[in-house]
Amino acid sequence: MGEDRDPRLAVVALGGNALLRRGQRGTFEEQYAAASEAAAGIADLVEMGYRIVVTHGNGPQVGAQQLRHDAGERVHGLPALPLHACDAETQGLLGYIVQQALSNELRSRGIDARVAALVTRTRVDPSNPAFANPTKPVGPFYSEEDARRIAAGRPGVALVEEPGRGWRVVVPSPDPVEVLERGAVRALVDSGFIVVACGGGGIPVVEEGGILRGVDAVVDKDLASEVLATAIGAGTLAMLTDVDGAYLNYGKPGQRMLGRVSVEELEGYYAEGHFGSGSMGPKALAAIRFIRNGGLSAVIGPLERTADVVLGRAGTLVVP
Repeated sequence: MGEDRDPRLAVVALGGNALLRRGQRGTFEEQYAAASEAAAGIADLVEMGYRIVVTHGNGPQVGAQQLRHDAGERVHGLPALPLHACDAETQGLLGYIVQQALSNELRSRGIDARVAALVTRTRVDPSNPAFANPTKPVGPFYSEEDARRIAAGRPGVALVEEPGRGWRVVVPSPDPVEVLERGAVRALVDSGFIVVACGGGGIPVVEEGGILRGVDAVVDKDLASEVLATAIGAGTLAMLTDVDGAYLNYGKPGQRMLGRVSVEELEGYYAEGHFGSGSMGPKALAAIRFIRNGGLSAVIGPLERTADVVLGRAGTLVVP
């Protein structure tokens, strides 16, 4: 199945920690500095002859954007935009930050810097069960008073309480069906561009009666990256995070990091519940899907060793 895959084309998925570190306020300068660190490893791969598509998370940024809209509505009467519009806003900002950082890193190495950031939509199925059971927390924590105000002003919105921290909006997290801009991504790659796409998993849209409509949902970034990587014929899907790889019994006595594993082994561990749904679970599932769909290798590993992860020298390497 992998005969149509390009072994020199890699989709590199940056975890949320890549652009906003824990404890930071989220200033432009902080995020640009973090992107510059990530860019160094990507530039190493470009020097080795790899063609690269970069995807990234946007969780902290979209939460901050919702706070800005909320404050603008309360203080100045400006209409707050829906979540899918906030996704588009943060895609543009983060795409610019990654584009700028990567362009400057490549230029510093004397490499012709052709980097394009693409606003990307991901189609989801409106009949997906996730729409009837929103579980994905987004945005900031609210007091009970603010939660009541939001619920009154936004009919249909769901909020849940996390004891000791406050209330948060929860939204559906449906599976991605297709990345609508996949053809544009491949065309740009074939024209020699490094492409930044699928920010935050893509802007979720549904198709109804031949019309596309944005929906307030969150598509998992790693699952969307797999859909894109498969569609453009990438040989490698690399998911970068803040741990060394995928662990069995993580945080428990006898925890063990997985090195090189077959897709069958990983499927077994996934079925046994070794990977948390809010952390390593989506990465493991994306790796399984990518290999089952014909990918050559899927890797989960640390951001600071980007090139080694893509080359299979660090992290958890999943193979057919």
